[in-house]
Amino acid sequence: MGTNEILGGGGFHHVSINAYDLNRSVSFYTDVLGFRKVMEFNSGNRSCIMLDSGDGACLELFSGGTPDEKAGWSELHIALRTADTRAVLERVRASGMKITMEPEDMVLPGDPPKPITIAFFKGPDGELVELFQER
Repeated sequence: MGTNEILGGGGFHHVSINAYDLNRSVSFYTDVLGFRKVMEFNSGNRSCIMLDSGDGACLELFSGGTPDEKAGWSELHIALRTADTRAVLERVRASGMKITMEPEDMVLPGDPPKPITIAFFKGPDGELVELFQER
């Protein structure tokens, strides 16, 4: 992988989600997917927790989301790199999350072509999450 010359390295820093149940979301991302809490602070009257995915890329969870909140997630998703899409998806399934796409092997075009395995599920607050494995 190369670096982003425009950004001076670049890379994913964080995605922010308004969590309906902050504790449930923190528990899911830490216990089921192995994220690590790196920061906790208040922003106005809302709590915020930053969770590191393992490589410095973070998920920022704000309290105060509503259960029917869908704004912004209809066409967007967060993609998490993984070494084993199928194994991680089974952990997600066991935690009770809704699987929206079972694992699929495909090849992304390019030079050279890149074989991948992906799957999708809905997170605790309805966010669409992709598991992305380069093979």
